[in-house]
Amino acid sequence: MFKICLKIKEANGEGCLISGGSSKDGHVPLINFIPIIKKVKKLGLKIVMHTGLIDQNLAEALASIDVDGVMIDIIGSNETINKVCHLNSTIESFENSLSLLESNNIPSIPHIVVGLHFGKLKGEKEALKMVARHRIAALVIVSLMPLEGTKMESIAPPSPIKVAKVILAARFLMPNIPLLLGCASPRGLYKIYLDAFSIKAGVNGIAYPSDEAYGLANKLKLKVKTFNECCSLLWKEF
Repeated sequence: MFKICLKIKEANGEGCLISGGSSKDGHVPLINFIPIIKKVKKLGLKIVMHTGLIDQNLAEALASIDVDGVMIDIIGSNETINKVCHLNSTIESFENSLSLLESNNIPSIPHIVVGLHFGKLKGEKEALKMVARHRIAALVIVSLMPLEGTKMESIAPPSPIKVAKVILAARFLMPNIPLLLGCASPRGLYKIYLDAFSIKAGVNGIAYPSDEAYGLANKLKLKVKTFNECCSLLWKEF
């Protein structure tokens, strides 16, 4: 890991996303990598991480290395947690993770995957309420991507307007939180419509915006700025 991060630094890269698979209880086994990540941080790189669920030990470790952001999917349905993610966890585990990040002053950037329950909306409202109860750095909304070779490859994703309604609910519920449309969503015409609806719903940023998104933003006389980094770090601009 350190050699890879050193190459990033030597290539004038600005940071890295550290991710990994989770255990059956939803935790990504990161604790043994903390000393290396601390060395990487000293290189001057920005570090954002996919952690899965958080426990006290990991929260304290992340706080000690001054990580720039933690991305965690928030799921508001026990049925989705069990049947889609196949985790032996509950909604309370996700709430506890947000609490630990907050109490340890770690910038958290929760993600909500709209349509995660086999393309249907189930638990998104509860996920929004859960996130709104905590101090977060930003909120990222993404849409289910039916990936080829997975059991969901034939599942239809939620329509762009349904995703936009979740974004709009988030905007009303958390008017002062940076709200972002993340990089995970179907491409093509779907992406064009979702970008447009998201701008009208009040997002502050869009990952990989379509040409049409730029056109609409200019038409609405919005101030457009471009950032060549993960959208989870845009909270620093606010």
